[in-house]
Amino acid sequence: MKRMKEFVLEIAKKLVDNPDEVEVNYIEGKNTAILELRVAPADVGKVIGKSGRTANALRTLLAAVASRQGQKVVLEIIEDK
Repeated sequence: MKRMKEFVLEIAKKLVDNPDEVEVNYIEGKNTAILELRVAPADVGKVIGKSGRTANALRTLLAAVASRQGQKVVLEIIEDK
């Protein structure tokens, strides 16, 4: 699961204008892991994408990797105000 955290971190850094402000927090549950993605307020739209397409693509990739390991992963994009 550490690899998924690193994957999300690298992808998010490539998408945003402020890569130094990207943070990924990993919370492990019994059968489900939660990845909390935090970016600068100005970069939230870039991570979500038009109509949520970028966020959905990230979630799809994470779900595919997690299912191979018999787990579920939830990607949450946290908006700090």
